Amino acid sequence: PKPENAITIAVSSRALFRMEEEQKIYNEQGVEAYVKYQLDHENEPFLPGAAFPFVKALEAVNTQLRELYPDSEELFDIVLMTNNHAQVGVRLINSINHYGLFIERFCMTGGNSPICYLKAYHTNLYLSSDAEKVSGAIEEGIAAATIFSPSKDLEVSEEQLRVAFDGDAVLFSDESEQIVKAHGLDMFFEHEKAHENKPLAQ
Repeated sequence: PKPENAITIAVSSRALFRMEEEQKIYNEQGVEAYVKYQLDHENEPFLPGAAFPFVKALEAVNTQLRELYPDSEELFDIVLMTNNHAQVGVRLINSINHYGLFIERFCMTGGNSPICYLKAYHTNLYLSSDAEKVSGAIEEGIAAATIFSPSKDLEVSEEQLRVAFDGDAVLFSDESEQIVKAHGLDMFFEHEKAHENKPLAQ
């Protein structure tokens, strides 16, 4: 799909795949040892990460949309966003091919923060395991969320897309939340009753 027509979701490599061991090498031994490890293991696919089922579900929705509306380009477009170097990209691409993921666009920044690239990719949503980068994206006006690795194995559908949005400060303004914090629940209920026919701001 053309980026201007698609809903573009940028996913970090560490959200899409499990890279804890590699990150440990990077933190303890430095970038050279990290790159060498990745090159030595480039034909060994990464294990699926926390965002993997979500990406698979997006692809399942795309398949259905293509069947229902073959001429439409209003699809989900997944961009792999990583601050890795190109040498590491070979293993990422091999992993994507191994799992048959439909990801055609990559942004490999070679150590730079990916935040400045998000707008260039027309990103609608950025998912990362790095809370600092997520905060940076939000400050740039891009919807973003931190992906946490579950502490135990969870069965998540890869066929159905299920998304739960927080109402306060996500879908709607945080005015109700601010009233609770500043004045407590009693004032909140009073305020809500008085304004029940007035919609919350976006």
